[in-house]
Amino acid sequence: MSLLSQLPAPSQRIIDAQTELLASSSHVVVHKSSIPPYGHRKHWFPRNEDDFGDGGAFPEIHMPQYPLGMGRQKNSSNALVMKTDKDGKVRYDELVRGGHSKDRIIYSKFTDLLPKPIDEDDEELQKPSKEAVEETTEKTRKALEALVEQKVAASLPVRKAERTGPAEYISYTPAQQGPAFNSGAQQRLVRMVEAQRDPMEPPRFNVLRINQKIPRGPPSPPPPLMHSPSRKVTAKEQAEWKIPPCISNWKNPRGYTIPLDKRVAADGRGLQTTHINENFAKLAEALYTADRKAREAVELRAQIERKVASKVRERKEEQLQKIAMEARAARAGLRRGSNPDEESEVASRDQIRRERARDRAHDRNLSRAGAEGKVRTQRDKDRDISEQIALGMPNPRLNASSESMFDQRLFNQSRGMDSGFAGGEDDLYNIYDKPWRQESNFGTHIYRPRQTDTDTYGNDMEGVGKQRQFVPDRGFAGADRSRHLEGPVQFERGGEDPFNVSTFLLEAKKADKRPSDSSTTSNRDTTYRKRERRD
Repeated sequence: MSLLSQLPAPSQRIIDAQTELLASSSHVVVHKSSIPPYGHRKHWFPRNEDDFGDGGAFPEIHMPQYPLGMGRQKNSSNALVMKTDKDGKVRYDELVRGGHSKDRIIYSKFTDLLPKPIDEDDEELQKPSKEAVEETTEKTRKALEALVEQKVAASLPVRKAERTGPAEYISYTPAQQGPAFNSGAQQRLVRMVEAQRDPMEPPRFNVLRINQKIPRGPPSPPPPLMHSPSRKVTAKEQAEWKIPPCISNWKNPRGYTIPLDKRVAADGRGLQTTHINENFAKLAEALYTADRKAREAVELRAQIERKVASKVRERKEEQLQKIAMEARAARAGLRRGSNPDEESEVASRDQIRRERARDRAHDRNLSRAGAEGKVRTQRDKDRDISEQIALGMPNPRLNASSESMFDQRLFNQSRGMDSGFAGGEDDLYNIYDKPWRQESNFGTHIYRPRQTDTDTYGNDMEGVGKQRQFVPDRGFAGADRSRHLEGPVQFERGGEDPFNVSTFLLEAKKADKRPSDSSTTSNRDTTYRKRERRD
């Protein structure tokens, strides 16, 4: 019997931290494997590495097995995984993003080309403050100075010792706690100091060389190209894209016959736009304007000269008349007393003189006018005022004392195109209501030679009138040769229906469309008799 068995049991539990820590560290988690035992693996297949456990492959299972990844080929394919967006459409921008980092901004969508709404109150779009600009400038200056100092120091054979950074104090808490570890301390303070480097020490690692070629990084992604839909090329576009062959104007070593159109096309004349200088149009317009103004000036000068000459002529005539009157008065002696008769004669002579001066001026104007003006004046000179107003029938009675300038015969007459031909009687087919001349033998004067033709034809006029030139050799049956026409041919209106056409049409309308039974029977008998005769 031992001593411990005689002692009473402890009333409190004694906790030893070191013993508890060792017990917790020595705890082993046992993983229960789901591999079925041998003989029961008919429908079981190893899928992952845990199915193999610590052993190898299962020989009774006929399928490719790679325990612990042994024998599996490494996949080195560069194929991209097809991804879709939230709408289920394929994201083709993965082709452009290949070989670039995830943080790189690549514009590969149509929405990237659309302008984004700009908010003036957005903080990112606001200009930086003055303090931020000064701070960024100071940082940039210090970074550039550090780079320059580093480059200068690297070129010197002896460099000064680099400044070491300040010491850093780190609180260290070890994972193993207990009196047996770290002298029983639960936490320590570690002072971290950068080691001093020898300035004369050569570089330990030749990482970068001067002539070493470093592979370039991937280039920038291509810009997005928006292509229009394909369309057919027109004949005009094909002709514009057609390039003529190069033909020399001086050399032809093989002696080919080159058409002129090909040679002109190769010359490039059709590609040059013919440009006409605007000064040509200005020069032509200036010449035309100068010519017109010169003609106007010449015409105006001629008119002025004619007016001056006419005034000089009139002045000379007045002077001559005055001299003649003075000479007559001097020859006659004292002037007789004026009588009323003499004054009236003088007034009449002055009136005649003025009329003759007016006639001379009219003749001068006619001489200046052209041929058309002369003809029109001569034609309207002897015309009746009624004929000038309206071309009606000739007026044999001229009323010279009439003060009216219009023809009274044209009033109160309902005739013309509005009343119809021949007073509305269309059957007459005559556009005139009465003959132009009232003479009965007017036709004989038209169709017979005049007495004045004797000078032209001589004594043969009687023989020509007696000849039967327009008489046919063989006349019509029933024609009356005893009557001779003294004027134009006159037609007589016959009956309304000389050939009884209207009567024939009425009988045809009244006749029956179908023949009667008796006529049908008689027709059948006639047909039967004809057949018997043929037989």
